[in-house]
Amino acid sequence: MTSRAMRNSGSKSGSSVSRGTAESFENQVRLLSALAELVTTSAPLDATLHTALGLMARYLHMMRGAVTLISPSSGEIRIEAAYGLKPAEARRGRYALGEGITGRVIETGRPMFVSQVSREPRFLNRTRSRNLGKEDVSFICVPILLQNQVVGAISVDRLLADEATLAEEMRLLAIIATLLSHVALETQGHMDDAETQTSRPRGFVGNCEAIRLVYEQIAIVAPSTSTVLLHGESGTGKELAARAIHAASECANGPFVSVNCAALPENLIESELFGYERGAFTGATAMRKGRFELAEGGTLFLDEIGELSLLTQAKLLRVLQECAFERLGGSATIRVNTRFITATNRDLEAMVAAGTFRRDLFYRLNVFPILLPPLRCRQEDILPLAHHFAVRFSQRNGRGSVRLSLAVMEMLQRYAWPGNIRELENVMERAVLLVGRAGLILPRHLPPAVHGDRLFATQAADAAVTRQRSGSLQEQIEELERAAIVEALEASRGHVGKAAERLGLTERIVALRMKKYGISYKTFREELRGQGGAPQNDH
Repeated sequence: MTSRAMRNSGSKSGSSVSRGTAESFENQVRLLSALAELVTTSAPLDATLHTALGLMARYLHMMRGAVTLISPSSGEIRIEAAYGLKPAEARRGRYALGEGITGRVIETGRPMFVSQVSREPRFLNRTRSRNLGKEDVSFICVPILLQNQVVGAISVDRLLADEATLAEEMRLLAIIATLLSHVALETQGHMDDAETQTSRPRGFVGNCEAIRLVYEQIAIVAPSTSTVLLHGESGTGKELAARAIHAASECANGPFVSVNCAALPENLIESELFGYERGAFTGATAMRKGRFELAEGGTLFLDEIGELSLLTQAKLLRVLQECAFERLGGSATIRVNTRFITATNRDLEAMVAAGTFRRDLFYRLNVFPILLPPLRCRQEDILPLAHHFAVRFSQRNGRGSVRLSLAVMEMLQRYAWPGNIRELENVMERAVLLVGRAGLILPRHLPPAVHGDRLFATQAADAAVTRQRSGSLQEQIEELERAAIVEALEASRGHVGKAAERLGLTERIVALRMKKYGISYKTFREELRGQGGAPQNDH
């Protein structure tokens, strides 16, 4: 190519770039002008936010977008308007403060972006709107600020771009967030009104589809007087569900009496439930009311109902049918007005077939069954629950803020949790005590059992999962090696040299291992978090 031809080619190329830049600038001006006009109209608040996202999709390289706001009453962060998301996907977009990129942006008030989400191990894809095996995108999130107070955030999926482009678009999104701040604030004021009928019961954490079904069932049955049978594995929150039903019922002002049928010896269970008269047996020196009487006007919760003997089951059936019983050693019939909720971790239908549980009692208890899903079927709720427990125990023990490291988050999500939420709660309490005031929970703060199991979740409708042990010895060694490198990088805030020194290796070997496992030091740099580092998972 002659020098003249090269000059002509360069001129054409520069002209093309100039035209592209000018066109991009014109689109930005048109977008901001349209948004400025939109916020001055009297359109409904939710329609305004949806229209704004539609305009952004029209003038920007946006594939999906969302406006997330903080609930004034619960402090929960959730998607209030979305573009490119199905309704079910948008409903899954819920976060705790500090959780995920969105939660972190809202907590710190600082914008962030991820250049390539498929290479970001902490990107959870909570809405499950992306197939990261087939598509890859960049993600930008900026806070919505009003008078230095964070109201929510705007997040955008776009085609892959370099960091300079993402930084430029992040600045544009910050301007858009300012334009929409008053609309967002007004929308925030109506958030709780919109979810009054499907609000999360007090004490519950999580928003996966399986647990949202439980919320809906609690809301349906609570105002009635129907008997409820809660079934599920141990540690899934059956008593919490019973208390939620009681709190939302007409007998909420009455007592809530809980009885663990498995914890009472056979020779004491009847006296505990029905009470006894003076002289009914040796040691009965005074009359004592049973749990049925103590629950008068309230709710009686019988946990582990499958542990009752057939004789006690027969007596319980009469109380449920007639709301009447006699104390041990007495002849006077006592009538009670009590709401009955029972729970079990056993298969009562199988027990009925085996003759160890009365068929008539089973049908009397199984009026409104509610299944509490095991934690392994609530994959997307594991980190919110862990964060919730970490905050609770750090506050209870007078510690500062506590956060989960990348390696810990990966381990928590892989583990099968045979003890369910109760086990997770105990694990986090232990971790908070061990971490001290350092503030960062690392793999060494978790018990050995959590290090050893793997969990492989499926995308089936029932969120079923299978549990497997680590495969070959080499796979287990590589897993431990990767976790050790991640822990060292987090402790050194991304400084490879210090991480190598901590591990007792050369910097070159650590760099090779990082390349092998797809680990980037930038992920752990505090100073880069506002420019693309993603501290946790997101939708």
